[in-house]
Amino acid sequence: MVHQLAALSIRPFRAEEWPAYRALRLRALADAPDAFSTTLDTQQELPPETWAARLSAAAASGKDCPLVAELHGEPVGMAWTKVDADDPAIVNLFQMWVAPEARGQGVAAALLAEAVRWSGARGAQALQLGVNCANLPAVRLCQRAGFLETGLREPFRPGSELVEQRMRLALAS
Repeated sequence: MVHQLAALSIRPFRAEEWPAYRALRLRALADAPDAFSTTLDTQQELPPETWAARLSAAAASGKDCPLVAELHGEPVGMAWTKVDADDPAIVNLFQMWVAPEARGQGVAAALLAEAVRWSGARGAQALQLGVNCANLPAVRLCQRAGFLETGLREPFRPGSELVEQRMRLALAS
């Protein structure tokens, strides 16, 4: 399904769009290094085959849904939903980011809504994510969407003083 609001559309990345996915992911890591558990340096080193394989595997698995947000036909945001490997009743949300020029236009809320829709369509009971506690706009977005803190907090990544909190949204069954 494609989520669309005026000039905004949210849809899954197609396997052959790996160069656009790579460009958007690297831009996200450069723009918001404290929003992700991985770093720009580690991702820049990955060969093209790895990027292509990620989207091909996602398309084939049925358990992954990498989303792209397009505003006036230009990619301006992304998110990745994935059925939990240990519990198929849970879907995890990763890699959510919106370009600075597209913020404040409903892009993040639309990405989140499509992640919720995709998760529910798979029969998941919950959608969960981790968010940097210091990223108040992201925390508030999740709270507005109905996500609740689980109480689980952990270091964001090795060597970082940042803390990630787990948030979860119960989905209708």
